[in-house]
Amino acid sequence: MQDARLHVCQCPDCTRAASHPHQVLHRRMNRFLSRLNEQQRRWYVALESMKVGHGGDTLLSQITGLHVDTIRRGREELADDLQSRPSDRVRLPGAGRPPLKKTTRR
Repeated sequence: MQDARLHVCQCPDCTRAASHPHQVLHRRMNRFLSRLNEQQRRWYVALESMKVGHGGDTLLSQITGLHVDTIRRGREELADDLQSRPSDRVRLPGAGRPPLKKTTRR
């Protein structure tokens, strides 16, 4: 059964009709990513992109479904040794949805 949150790889190797050894690796990578939070996904994919080198952001975007700007941001955060990221929370303070204001009906 296919997990609804699991991205289906769109790289050239996986979209071919013939079986390719990368298909299993990409499926496992996407399964792993489905278990991580948003910043962990960004950092892991950025690391993999750095391994590939030139064109890595585009390829990893096809494999994982993350936007190339998200992958670039992950590389920048890793280059900064994650100094700007809090270690005890996923989002920066003040990030996320603003709180709802209570209203009373008249």
